[in-house]
Amino acid sequence: MKRAVVLLSGGMDSAVTLAIAREQGFACHAISVAYGQRHVSELQAAARVAAMLGAAEHKIVDVDLRGIGGSALTADIEVPLHDRVHPADEIPVTYVPARNTIMLSIALGWAEVLGADDIWCGVNAVDYSGYPDCRPEFIAAFGKLANVATKAGTQGHVMRVHAPLIALSKADIVREGVRLGVDFSATVSCYRADAQGRACGQCDACALRAQGFVDADVKDPTRYVRAALVRPARGT
Repeated sequence: MKRAVVLLSGGMDSAVTLAIAREQGFACHAISVAYGQRHVSELQAAARVAAMLGAAEHKIVDVDLRGIGGSALTADIEVPLHDRVHPADEIPVTYVPARNTIMLSIALGWAEVLGADDIWCGVNAVDYSGYPDCRPEFIAAFGKLANVATKAGTQGHVMRVHAPLIALSKADIVREGVRLGVDFSATVSCYRADAQGRACGQCDACALRAQGFVDADVKDPTRYVRAALVRPARGT
């Protein structure tokens, strides 16, 4: 089997990405990054997902982004509620500066070590929060970088960055996960999940996730701290 490195956050998008890579015949080496995020329950979820979906191995790398802060996920900045109104062109405070660049760089380094030419990530440019490093332009630019910045690239290997969810809605992602047998109850997407991985039901990530299940007409298996406070546009 061809080897691939898959970035695995523990959330629903990266879980579906791992399932797609496995379906396409890759031996998936999953990697998660402990970057100083608010909770470790997503890393615990990543370990569950890696085992559940048959990853060849799962590695956690430490990179403390709290040292630079600048985000509600890595500094003492309050995570906004999902119903907060802000300008469409405003990047939310949950954006972590350079996070995807850093994570893809780590994945690229491990891919070189493994002799893998393929990196998979679950970035999405449709139902997302306006993060600049979730856009197709970013993925294309990093792909070019990967082929000029590595020994493998200079020796004739073509390094490929796969982002299979980039043009899908959250509902499409739910449907794809159901098709592939992903157990979404094992995933954690919430920005403010508790130590047990239960979602807050109040942040943007919870709102997007809940709406995705509604739009896909799939029962939401998310575990909440208490009765979900998210109010999707249509009734469940």
